[in-house]
Amino acid sequence: MLTVAMCMALVACLQAQELRGHVSVILLGATGDLAKKYLWQGLFQLYLDEVGKGYSFSFHGAALTSTKQGQEFITKVLESLTCPEDMVPGRCAELRGQFQQLSRYRRLRTNEDYMALSKDIEAQLEHKGLREAGRVFYFSVPPFAYADIARSINSSCRPGPGAWLRVVLEKPFGHDHLSAQQLATELGSFFQEEEMYRVDHYLGKQAVAQILPFRDQNRKALDGLWNRHHVERVEIIMKETVDAGGRTSFYEEYGVIRDVLQNHLTEVLTLVAMELPHNVSSSEAVLQHKLQAFRALRGLQKGSAVLGQYQAYGEQVRREQQKPDSFHSLTPTFAGILVHVDNLRWEGVPFFLMSGKALDERVGYVRILFRNQAYCTQNEKRWVADQSQCLPRQIVFYIGHGELGSPAVLVSRNLFRPSLPSESWKEVEGRPGLHLFGRPLSDYYAYSPVREQDAYSVLISHIFHGRKDSFITTENLLASWVFWTPLLDSLAHEVPRLYPEGAESGHLLDFEFSGTQLRFSRQQLEQLVPGLGSAPKPSDFQVLRAKYRESPLISAWPEELIAKLADDIEATAVRAVRRFGEFHLALSGGSSPVPLLEQLATRHYGFPWAHTHLWLVDERCVPLRDPESNFQGLQAHLLQHVRVPHYNVHPMPVHLHQRLCAEEDRGAQMYASEISALVTNSSFDLVLLGMGTDGHTASLFPQSPAGLEGTQPVVLTRSPSKPHQRMSLSLPLINRARKVAVLVMGRLKREITMLVSRVGHEPKKWPISGVLPSSGQLVWYMDYEAFLG
Repeated sequence: MLTVAMCMALVACLQAQELRGHVSVILLGATGDLAKKYLWQGLFQLYLDEVGKGYSFSFHGAALTSTKQGQEFITKVLESLTCPEDMVPGRCAELRGQFQQLSRYRRLRTNEDYMALSKDIEAQLEHKGLREAGRVFYFSVPPFAYADIARSINSSCRPGPGAWLRVVLEKPFGHDHLSAQQLATELGSFFQEEEMYRVDHYLGKQAVAQILPFRDQNRKALDGLWNRHHVERVEIIMKETVDAGGRTSFYEEYGVIRDVLQNHLTEVLTLVAMELPHNVSSSEAVLQHKLQAFRALRGLQKGSAVLGQYQAYGEQVRREQQKPDSFHSLTPTFAGILVHVDNLRWEGVPFFLMSGKALDERVGYVRILFRNQAYCTQNEKRWVADQSQCLPRQIVFYIGHGELGSPAVLVSRNLFRPSLPSESWKEVEGRPGLHLFGRPLSDYYAYSPVREQDAYSVLISHIFHGRKDSFITTENLLASWVFWTPLLDSLAHEVPRLYPEGAESGHLLDFEFSGTQLRFSRQQLEQLVPGLGSAPKPSDFQVLRAKYRESPLISAWPEELIAKLADDIEATAVRAVRRFGEFHLALSGGSSPVPLLEQLATRHYGFPWAHTHLWLVDERCVPLRDPESNFQGLQAHLLQHVRVPHYNVHPMPVHLHQRLCAEEDRGAQMYASEISALVTNSSFDLVLLGMGTDGHTASLFPQSPAGLEGTQPVVLTRSPSKPHQRMSLSLPLINRARKVAVLVMGRLKREITMLVSRVGHEPKKWPISGVLPSSGQLVWYMDYEAFLG
């Protein structure tokens, strides 16, 4: 009995030791769509996989939402979590209950919030006598928020000595090589390379994750086949039936190449093309061989691509982004790319990468088609699948959807019988009548996963176990952008072929190659693109240069005018930063600047945002989160898309002490002091103004004399329209600027434009007439409707 008791005590002791490894998982953006659809389920699957294996867990959902709303949201999400089909319902309910108990929501906004989180984790560890194993921070937030969050984690929420930190980042990882490099440098100032896990969820898809293990387990059969002598071509395909409706803002910025090909399909390409390491279990070896594959890719040219855009896309953009009827988007929603790998193994083998929206089917696959040099004497009816060399020979990693409906690995029977791990892959049962790639399913050795897993569940498990080979390193990320950026630049002004949605496109998007060139197989049918050449484009007209009120005038169609103004602002910014190290830009509110802000956000990737200070010319006296706030408009159309340091953004202090624009709060004086302290001589580098139909500018109105003269740099004014109270820069301060740009757009401005052109300096009647920089430049930007009617 004593021996038994001692053994039981020893077991209990060992179990207690095992449970001293505690992992805290912090999901940032816990109330977002990605978290709701995939990440909470993935974290629950991690708990199911690891419970009882020596680690204890806590899960912290974090966002900017209030604590009450956030906890209510998470409670609903946790109630919907599911278990694998083979788990007993009672056990599932028990584990889900445990997971719910371990999951809590907290609001994380400030550095102090992160410090409090760290202290809470430490207190929990101390209270339960646990050793900290590590912390996982999952960034399910937009990239513009990365820097501030990273700074807070690095300074206030790192785990203690001996524990690891893993930071998980979601794409997009930049827009081109320069922006990716800037983002990587910034993140690298807070985290070590081994701490960062950049997610490409395609690498978690079971068929993609099987490519390297398949090549390794079938080395003997593939050694003589996996090369230019035997491979005819490689196709890496992702087709979608859905369109970009509801996401045109994102799609206008990225397009199909940046959204799918630069990341998902390129990662798959490297898995197929890379040299196989001796040990595919070594993350370091796999990543180094992937990098070598990147470096072997031949540079792309404009002729390497064909582009398409489904017909309804332009109208969706105009509707969702309130673009004028004359706006024509050049964003591709379909792309086919021809890639070559310049090494001995793959010389001359074409790799086709293709993806598109609103196509005839939803499917993804990697198809390696082998050369067929055989001639079979007997009639085709007598060809036997596992014997005849005249039948197509191919290996397909079927990523999902399509006619098969699930992930699979297919190998032609006339190649070899593949070896796959029986514990995770099983042979597919026969499905008479099902044909894939021109052959019946029975012509293949076909295998599917024993248990299908969501890609995020797979990747979250790999993060927990520190498997870096399933993620994108900084070096590989930049190598990918080095490859893709020149092509993207060369295609920026290419007009994509229009195609009808779904099966109606017929053979319109079929393409073929010759040497290094790719082209559509068929000429575009006129009836499929009605009016394509009939509508005038901005490029059909020259920008009109003239004088208005003795100052330079630039006039053009709206799109061209906005592009010109954005170019001028960027040029001014670059000069200012080169000369002074910083650029101070003051922006007006209202609807006119919205297309300009979007242009700057989505088309000007060389803009020196890191050295730019953003000020407001005027503000409505409403809370800054109010939809009518000028700052809210700036946030929605610019700030959430670019990387301006938060301390360089200067909203007007209209909401102080829970009051709006109260004289005794001295908000105007505070803003004037801030300008005086940061802006040399209180002279902005550029002030952007508009002009109202009554001749007002900024929030300086004819019937409100405040700010039209005097010494106050910032004033409170009164507008004839609601909300009546405003805060505005004064005319004297505006006229100290080095450059003032006045943007006037729309037919409704025609009458005031004509009137102001004839009046003198009468700011009390028409405040805009008082705009004349004392030692700077005034430039008018008017579209044709405002200028010519």
